[in-house]
Amino acid sequence: MRVDFTLRDLPGRVDVNVAPVDDRPAVAAWPAPAGLPACEATISYPGPGYHGVFGWIQLVRSTDNASGGREFELDPLEVLGDVSHPFCFFGIRPTLYDAPSRDPEPDLEWLAHSFVTVLDQARPGQISALLGFSWGFRLSAGRPVITPPESLDAAAWDEHREVFVRNYPNWTFAPGFRA
Repeated sequence: MRVDFTLRDLPGRVDVNVAPVDDRPAVAAWPAPAGLPACEATISYPGPGYHGVFGWIQLVRSTDNASGGREFELDPLEVLGDVSHPFCFFGIRPTLYDAPSRDPEPDLEWLAHSFVTVLDQARPGQISALLGFSWGFRLSAGRPVITPPESLDAAAWDEHREVFVRNYPNWTFAPGFRA
């Protein structure tokens, strides 16, 4: 999937690939049933230097999370431990990569909402989303069924703002998608 955006009057795009992973050690992923998906989303943007700084924020709703699949929760990059920001990846044109791992039992549903964000130089600490997409999988009788990526609208970002503010009260999360 490809999602286009414009930032600072320059065209950009995000290319999203969600595919099954059969050799999990080859991608340094935790053990899981063959065929669980990995998502790789890359940013292409011609802005030089700090104009190319983006952050990825991802939330997951899963029937095995704390709410039993009723709510989305922030999905940090676990190897970083606790951090004082909501980004799972951050930098100059960072790539989002996720290869979720789960036991083949019990059956479950797993859905991610992934957002490309930017910081507002005029308002330190304010995060604005540019675009978002969903992706995921279902495990049924130990067999994964991939949920392909789909674009999300600004309302999806806004629905998560309460979670962001509750977990990161020192940050501000602008409503809607940045035009």
